[in-house]
Amino acid sequence: MDATVFEMTIPVSVDVTELAGILDCQEFLGAWEAEGSVVLYWSKNGAAILQQVRSAISALGVVPPEGSLQLHPMKAQDWNATWAASVQPIRIGRRIGIRPSWTTMDMPKDGVELIIDPKQAFGTGHHATTQLILEWLEGVTWVPGMRVLDVGTGSGILAMAALRLGATTALGIDVDTTALDCAREYAAVNNIQEELTLSSCQLATLPDQAFDVILANLDRKTILHVMGQFSRMRGLHTQLVLSGLLEEDEAEIVGQMEGQGWHRRHVRRWDGWIAIQLGVASPDSSSSG
Repeated sequence: MDATVFEMTIPVSVDVTELAGILDCQEFLGAWEAEGSVVLYWSKNGAAILQQVRSAISALGVVPPEGSLQLHPMKAQDWNATWAASVQPIRIGRRIGIRPSWTTMDMPKDGVELIIDPKQAFGTGHHATTQLILEWLEGVTWVPGMRVLDVGTGSGILAMAALRLGATTALGIDVDTTALDCAREYAAVNNIQEELTLSSCQLATLPDQAFDVILANLDRKTILHVMGQFSRMRGLHTQLVLSGLLEEDEAEIVGQMEGQGWHRRHVRRWDGWIAIQLGVASPDSSSSG
């Protein structure tokens, strides 16, 4: 008898990587994003699963539409095919391309191509919050020696893109060891080696040091919790980009960051999501963006 899995499509826009982290359990198989919706796969059905999903989405500050939490059975082989077909090549900005290993895509001569296969939804580059930072990275003026810190690195996609675009070294940190295992696999597939360091740790445990670029694709609650640590990681010209934020978070986050010696340089917006670029609040500070 063919194995059965259960599919749930929810018309909400959330960070699938973060949602997958909250739903991490034996019955949860994976997730992917599809045109403003989230598709989840489970090995079992039942009221407990529905409640778990409802709680997880609520924890991300989103209320699912009434009646949208329904599980539908499908054969396992159909799920595998759907999973593979869901991740299509995407172009971001002028130079960046992201594709799964089983497809190809046309790239410009100076293009930056990353191969990312879906693994438990850890950051395939399709979410708005990821793409907002990738677009910004493409516009940075990279010079030899620039160091990048990627906080909550997940699949490592932002750190890898920064290295391909011109950063010399990158440090990606995360508390999710499963995500870091995926990131190490992605780095190997993309032939990114000693220039990328991946570490399972909290930002608060890193020693004081200066990075040229700091990336944090997190969420409002986490950014508010860790924002005091960013100042320990900056030099005179450090550029900090915060994403994983909604438009209504902008005033609060910018106000808090300005109180800690940063100033807003630019805000990118997409479908209700924002990425805030900040520089050091000093007459001598300068950055590209």
